[in-house]
Amino acid sequence: MQNTLNIGENIFNLRRARKLTQEQLADFIGVTKASVSKWETGQSTPDILLLPRLAAYFDITVDELIGYRPQLTEAQIMKIYQELAAEYAEGPFSQVMDKTKDYVKKYYSCYPFLFQISVLWLNHYILAEEKEEQQEILASIVKLCQHIKDHCRDVGICNDSIVLQGIAFLNLGQAQKAVDTLKDMVVFHKLSGQGGTVVIQAYEMLGDFEKARSYSQTSMYSAVFTLIGNAALYITMEIDNLAVCEKTISRIEKVSEAYECIRLHPNSMAIFEYQAALCYARHHEKEKALKHMEKYVVCLEELFSGENLLLHGDGYFNQIEDWLKAPMGSATAPRNRKLVIEDSIHSLSHPALAILEGAPEYERLKRRLKAVK
Repeated sequence: MQNTLNIGENIFNLRRARKLTQEQLADFIGVTKASVSKWETGQSTPDILLLPRLAAYFDITVDELIGYRPQLTEAQIMKIYQELAAEYAEGPFSQVMDKTKDYVKKYYSCYPFLFQISVLWLNHYILAEEKEEQQEILASIVKLCQHIKDHCRDVGICNDSIVLQGIAFLNLGQAQKAVDTLKDMVVFHKLSGQGGTVVIQAYEMLGDFEKARSYSQTSMYSAVFTLIGNAALYITMEIDNLAVCEKTISRIEKVSEAYECIRLHPNSMAIFEYQAALCYARHHEKEKALKHMEKYVVCLEELFSGENLLLHGDGYFNQIEDWLKAPMGSATAPRNRKLVIEDSIHSLSHPALAILEGAPEYERLKRRLKAVK
């Protein structure tokens, strides 16, 4: 991480670029030639009150003068994220939260990192024992995302922060604020929604078919799993209308089979199959509920089959690996493996699934899930 002060070397390079002598610089700043020499050789540093004068003389910022850039590389961001996620799994929670807050203060202008910290908080705030503390963490997410939106120049990170802020508002029970935050992003007739198509066509026109394929595949991959995620939500919304839910389940099953979704994105499919099982259990369709609970367990076994909870492409989606590996992509595990397994086992205790208790098939599914390591 680039947070080393290089003021002496910077002064030397800036002076040489301007073809100035040490004496000329010393005269302008009002110090001795010996002082400039000591700065450049690292024997001493300029008085803090001289920094604005030196920066103004060279027409740069003070940060540029001293060589301090509080930024992290993509690899460093993900390394810190994964370490913190692992610490949340081991606790104590309050100490890990304090550590993340220190990181925020240290890298308050490293917006990709701040976004990842917001994601980290959103994925772990529920571990706080007190409801009040959970609410405080969600409020901190809202505040941090607002800071990113106000100051970051990367449109992609800003848009992701808007979505994350909306999710935080929703979890705070502030539905209207969530709507106000997100409504402009989901107006489907706006031209912004066609940006991906234009980029694909532009790359084709330029003859860069590799990029065109990559953007096409990424767009399709995202659309498929956005559809599945929305379908899972639609089932919860229409759970009392079995006919609508069954149509939704039937259509998504066809999509899943066509795109081999369980292998490509087991997490999204697990959520969908779980909601389908809850729907059938609610309507006392025991056999159908068991069928989807088995699919749910299959998805989780696939999810935990590797050492890391990472997504991947396949023979069809063979141009998306770089996108998945990017910090803002979805390849990185959002939570610690141990916590996800614990939550998965706990999900079998949902009250709606009580009608399955005691059934031999259901007990076998429990044992299979508990065997996952």
